[in-house]
Amino acid sequence: MLVALAVPAPAFAGTKVSAFFYPWYATVARDGAFVHWSQAGHAPPDDIASSYFPARGLYSSTDLLVLGRQLEEIRGAGIDEIAVSWWGRGSFEDMRLPAVAAAARAQGVRVAAHLEPYPDRTVASTLADVEYLRGLGVRTFYVYRPLDLPVAEWAEANARLDGVRILAQTNFVGAAAKGGFDGVYTYDIVTFGGDRFARLCAAAHAAGLLCAPSVGPGYDARRGSRDPRVKLRRSGRTYDAMWRAAIAAGADHVTITSYNEWHEGTQIEPAAPPRRRGAYRYGSYDGAWGRYGRDACHAYLDRTGYWSDVFRSTSAPQPNTSAP
Repeated sequence: MLVALAVPAPAFAGTKVSAFFYPWYATVARDGAFVHWSQAGHAPPDDIASSYFPARGLYSSTDLLVLGRQLEEIRGAGIDEIAVSWWGRGSFEDMRLPAVAAAARAQGVRVAAHLEPYPDRTVASTLADVEYLRGLGVRTFYVYRPLDLPVAEWAEANARLDGVRILAQTNFVGAAAKGGFDGVYTYDIVTFGGDRFARLCAAAHAAGLLCAPSVGPGYDARRGSRDPRVKLRRSGRTYDAMWRAAIAAGADHVTITSYNEWHEGTQIEPAAPPRRRGAYRYGSYDGAWGRYGRDACHAYLDRTGYWSDVFRSTSAPQPNTSAP
């Protein structure tokens, strides 16, 4: 049974850095089958749907010890909030939200919902989702691909909401403003590179919206979804460049794609050193900021802590425009 979660009020006051978080992994040992590690035809435990291999091994998002360690890492990296991937009521991710939120609460990390485009999603169903999740203590919502649905319906729905913050995943700031959203974020670090952040934030601020561009270390989904596009990590230079661009653009909030989206290779969660498992040699973080082997496993978390500190010291306090 889902229970209401105690969330400090206002839930988004002082939130500067968020990371997209995926609670969708399962293993044979804990759950009876591999879920997500096996997508795109892969056969775990050696052959997984990722170009990288987790340093902690294949894990289940139902494992409370794993969740506790993940949230400890997240807090240590200066991340204020996780935006938990959510695919509708009764979904795998919905059932895991209370445990994820409890682990986050224990570390003082806030919980937002990343509302995904589940089958038959409508503006009306999303409004109902917000009310449902608000009953669980969630106050901030990131809506992925909102402009798949009518802007006029969003405007009507958002006008009815109070005490929550709703951000739209889009660079069409005018449409987000017409839809009554509180801000914009980009998520996609391939399409929306750092060179687009200045224009995005200028337009958002002109429209009275929050700007929350998404930074990420790189992208490699060839094993996860067979997407041939690759954005190289360049030994950490890609991550640094995106952070610098977000800060220079005057971002109100920085969103990180991602903590643990292993399929797309955007994760900053620790990855194992280079290794061959079966026929495939997995990539690693070797070379990132001059670190190698086991020392490199936590390189992106450590660098996130550095950039989080820089961002807080150079940016203005985030306005609390929608506090309950």
